[in-house]
Amino acid sequence: MKNSSPTIYPLFLVFIVLLSPPSTAVAFLRPPSELPLISAEKLIRDLNLFPNGPINIVDDDLTRDTPRLVERRFHLPNLFGSDGVSLEDLGHHAGYYKIQHSHSARMFYFFFESRNSTEDPVVIWLTGGPGCSSEMALFYENGPFTIASNLSLVRNEYGWDKVSNIIFVDQPIGTGFSYSSDRKDIRHDEKGVSNDLYDFIQDFFKEHPELAKNDFYITGESYAGHYIPAFAARVYRGNKANEGIYVNLKGFAIGNGLTDPAIQYGAYADYAMDMGMITQSQHDRINKILPLCETAVKLCGTNGTLSCMAAYIVCNSIFTSIIARVGDVNYYDIRKKCVGSLCYDFSNLEKFLNQESVRSSLGVGDIEFVSCSTAVYQAMLMDWMRNLEAGIPALLEDGVKLLVYAGEYDLICNWLGNSRWVHDMEWSGKEEFAATTEVPFEVDGSEAGLLTSHGPLSFLKVHDAGHMVPMDQPKAAVEMLKRWMDGSLKEQTADAKALVSSI
Repeated sequence: MKNSSPTIYPLFLVFIVLLSPPSTAVAFLRPPSELPLISAEKLIRDLNLFPNGPINIVDDDLTRDTPRLVERRFHLPNLFGSDGVSLEDLGHHAGYYKIQHSHSARMFYFFFESRNSTEDPVVIWLTGGPGCSSEMALFYENGPFTIASNLSLVRNEYGWDKVSNIIFVDQPIGTGFSYSSDRKDIRHDEKGVSNDLYDFIQDFFKEHPELAKNDFYITGESYAGHYIPAFAARVYRGNKANEGIYVNLKGFAIGNGLTDPAIQYGAYADYAMDMGMITQSQHDRINKILPLCETAVKLCGTNGTLSCMAAYIVCNSIFTSIIARVGDVNYYDIRKKCVGSLCYDFSNLEKFLNQESVRSSLGVGDIEFVSCSTAVYQAMLMDWMRNLEAGIPALLEDGVKLLVYAGEYDLICNWLGNSRWVHDMEWSGKEEFAATTEVPFEVDGSEAGLLTSHGPLSFLKVHDAGHMVPMDQPKAAVEMLKRWMDGSLKEQTADAKALVSSI
């Protein structure tokens, strides 16, 4: 194979896998061409989300002759306990940003002023998928309120607006309420995604110049393990090149993310065996495909194309082989079982946002809300297996903080794989980080996780949580965010330990 071209070799990898026996290629019981759509539809079905369309592509250009950023204060109906509270007191905003470098795309966002102080940091949250709306996090994880069973809104005591001015963005284009009239605006890689986000934050700070001086943090989870490093690197480059408004980037946090696929896919079978999900013999059989996966990911690199699709197909056979053996486990939280095909029920999100009163308040007109877009998912498939860890060391060397946190019961982006890529990353503090003693992360005197931290890099394994840490452990999550942003994540943990020891 020494003389094989880069194009032929990935195809050869796929061909070999397709000829593998079912025990090592369970994912290929269906034709490979159907796999991406099946994966996307299963994700959406598991979350109980059924949008009317796969993506928001509208017939007419609704953005013509309108400002680049249109924002309005809003007051959602059925907000429990908010009677008599003015729009100004709530400080809730929703808007559309006309993406500068696009044909006719508009990006939708929510912005919530801090309950504490407008001088608090500005935090942007990105939900993964790829192609799932950030409203999922807003209403079920760390937004100012949650949706009750009767579709009323209940104040979230541990919303991240408690300690920050927080933005939730529907991205990439076609997700949530974001839309375009031109399919050429659909993004296929992190360059397109990060440029859109950079342009957005530039116009956001033009709209809110009083916040531009505040510390800025990028956060999110799951596939945002790709988005977040790419966006952080784009902001960093923009600052260095004196592009537009200086963004006071202080750090970025990845929750249960997919960042370095080669290492993280290699951790699947190990994690599953450690948690008693599979046996040693099953582990060994599943991992026979691992060398092929690692080779395919290496060929994909940071900007491969066809080789990245080969890596996606090969490597996902590891995950699907585990699922085939464990049955109806909820792979976002292995403590739970899926009832039928529903691992989580987020159906109230669709019901709430499709109410005419809500749509009117948000100013979205006739745009259809798309919870998770199958079309965006498929468009990003070439991006899936690319290594986004590669751009992180430069940020660390310049003092930009990184927090990687992971709920201990998540399989799909498990803590073991995340810990491994963090420890394997080449930067000047690698050896010191590896030698750092793991300490308890305590909240209200109880151990909420285990923390490893050195310089700008921190890794936190969160106890009693699955894939969505702010949903499973809301108080610990907001404490984590606050302490990390104010630089006391490690210090307060150490102080608490010393206090307990001295009693």
